[in-house]
Amino acid sequence: MSNFEQFYYDFYQCNYTIDDQEGYNSYGSNENLCGSRKSQTGEQLPASAFIPSEMLLSSQSYTGQILQPMYSPDTLSHLSYADGFDEEPPLLEELGINFEHIWQKTLTVLNPMKPTDGSIMNETDLTGPVVFCLALGGTLLLTGKVHFGYVYGMSAIGCLAMHALLNLMSVPGVSHGCVASVLGYCLLPMVILSSTAVVFSLQGILGISLALFIIGWCSLSASKIFTSALAMDGQQLLIAYPCALLYGLFALLTVF
Repeated sequence: MSNFEQFYYDFYQCNYTIDDQEGYNSYGSNENLCGSRKSQTGEQLPASAFIPSEMLLSSQSYTGQILQPMYSPDTLSHLSYADGFDEEPPLLEELGINFEHIWQKTLTVLNPMKPTDGSIMNETDLTGPVVFCLALGGTLLLTGKVHFGYVYGMSAIGCLAMHALLNLMSVPGVSHGCVASVLGYCLLPMVILSSTAVVFSLQGILGISLALFIIGWCSLSASKIFTSALAMDGQQLLIAYPCALLYGLFALLTVF
C-alpha cells in the first residue's frame, strides 16, 4: 500500500478503496504538473491561457497597425448594429408629425374644389386639429370669451357622433382618429371667422351672412374628404348635413 492510501485510511477510517488507477494516475500527474508549475517561478504563462477560444482570431496573420486591430467577419457582425441608427426615420415622423401631409391637408380644406388624396386624408394625424382648436379658443379669448371647454367638449361629442354615422353609412368603416383628424382640419375656416370677430362685431346681417358662408365652407370640405377617403360616391350631401350642424355650433360660439 502506498503512502497516499495509508494516509487516506488513517485520516478517514473507512473501507473505501481506490479502484480507478487511471484517475489516480491522472491525479498524480496533475499534482506533479502543478508542482512543476510552482517550481518554474521565472516563466510566464502563455497569453492564450486566459483568453476564451471564441475571442481568438483565426490562423490568419495580423496585418493591422497599432491600436487598429483587424476584425474578423464574425466580430464585424456584432458591430453591425451601429449602422442601424443611420437608417432610422426622423423623430417627428416616428411621432406621426409629417409637415408635408399637414400642408396638403390644409390646402385641401382651404380649396374645397381641389382634388382630394384619399390615402393622405385617411390618416390619424391630430397635430393640425389640436393647433386649430387652440387657435379657435385663443381668438375667442381675444374677444373676451373663455370657451376652451365648449370647444373641446363639442369637438369630442361631434367626433363620436360622426364616427357612429359614418360607420353606418360606409362599408369599410372609419376609425375615431380619422374622423377627429378630418373634422379638426376643416375647423380652419372657423378660425378665420373667429379672427374676423376680433376686428369687428359679427352680430348683424353681414356677420351672420359671413358665418353661414363659413359653415358651408367647413361642411363642404369635410364631406368631400369623407366621401373621397371612404369611397362614398353620391352621399356627400348626406354627410354635409350633420357636418353643418356641428360647425353651426362653433359659429354660434363665435358670433354670439
